[in-house]
Amino acid sequence: MRLSMRQVISTAPLPAAALGELKQWLAISTPAQDEALGGLLNSALDMCEAFIGQRPIEAEMRETVVADGTWQSLLTRPLRSIDRVEALASDGSVGSALDMRRYEIDIDLEAVGRVRAREPGVGAVAVHFRAGMAPDWAGLPAAIRHGIVRLAAAMFRARDEAEAPAALPASVAALWQPYRRMGLGSNGARR
Repeated sequence: MRLSMRQVISTAPLPAAALGELKQWLAISTPAQDEALGGLLNSALDMCEAFIGQRPIEAEMRETVVADGTWQSLLTRPLRSIDRVEALASDGSVGSALDMRRYEIDIDLEAVGRVRAREPGVGAVAVHFRAGMAPDWAGLPAAIRHGIVRLAAAMFRARDEAEAPAALPASVAALWQPYRRMGLGSNGARR
């Protein structure tokens, strides 16, 4: 059985440098569009994560996984640390932290995190962790940053069109392709 719900607890705010790169790309010099452009940068970051299979900028996260005594892989990659594991109440609210003797954690060489709760009767656990390729915007590889800026710019330019483009621009996909992580899903299908 696979249950996994993910929640972002906190992220580092995008620095002015990220917005500056996007404004330079679009040749915008006034602050009138800053809020909209910041939203597009965040959307582009989410699309980057979906495409490459890795969270670009480090964030504090929580995933809920079943606690049936088997190893459960966390969906978010790359994992930096697993901070704590908490039992979930039957209504889904976070309960108390589990004693470290009641669970095992593992982060493999590819930064995939796994948890195994050994306490019978606990239906699910909330795993709190940090994940991301880089601690901040400046730490991202240049190709990832440039792709995020180009995608946000494409979304900005398409804002007045009746239909948003259905596919990721080929230039952005080419920048991100070397960082794409593929794996096998629980049914053996590529994801």
